[in-house]
Amino acid sequence: MSTTTERIEAVAREIKGKAKKSLGRLLGNREMEIEGRTEERGGHAKLNRIKTKERVLGKAEEVSGAAKRKIGRIADNSRMAAEGRAKQLKGRARQRANRST
Repeated sequence: MSTTTERIEAVAREIKGKAKKSLGRLLGNREMEIEGRTEERGGHAKLNRIKTKERVLGKAEEVSGAAKRKIGRIADNSRMAAEGRAKQLKGRARQRANRST
C-alpha cells in the first residue's frame, strides 16, 4: 500500500472518529463518544507512524546523498557530486514535509 493511500485512510479514520465523538456528545451517548475518541486517536497515531517512517527514509536519503557528494568531490567527479547534493536536498525536503503535528 502506498504512503498516500495510508495517509488518506489515517485521516479518514481520524475524521470519522471526530464525527462519531461529536455525535455521541450531542446525543448524550457516552459509549459512542468514547468509541469516536478512540477511533480519532487511532487515526492520529497511524498518521504519526507514517510521518515518522517518512522522516527516517528522508534522513537515510540525506545521508547517502551527502556521502555520494563527498565521494564525487574526492574523485573530482562533478556530476556525481551534483547528484549527491540533489539526493541530499531531496532527503531534507522529505523530512520537512513529514514533521509531526
